[in-house]
Amino acid sequence: MFNFEKLEVWRKSIDFADFVYRSTQAFPIEERFGITNQMRRASVSISSNIAEGTSRSSKPDYSRFVELAAGSLYEVVSQAHIAVRQAYLSDENFQSMHASAEELSRMLSGLKSYLGKDSNG
Repeated sequence: MFNFEKLEVWRKSIDFADFVYRSTQAFPIEERFGITNQMRRASVSISSNIAEGTSRSSKPDYSRFVELAAGSLYEVVSQAHIAVRQAYLSDENFQSMHASAEELSRMLSGLKSYLGKDSNG
């Protein structure tokens, strides 16, 4: 097992990507290379950056990848707002996605804080 696979935040980010993929399946076909692709790529990037960060030799480098993961999470949230306004995403799915994103954001913030404490002390 790789170190990142032991992280609850990584497992939650995989669940989040699964949810984004399921939620975007019903988006219009003409959005396949638009918002559908954007949301999917950003959601996959969250877990990918967490995983890549664990391979770094310094905590500041790892922390930077956690920041990138958070940025990708925020991209999905922004894109979800657009998707719900375009009636591609139901209000129910939007609320679930938003709640999951808030939880992931808190977890990423906690990980970043933990990494910062170790590098400052």
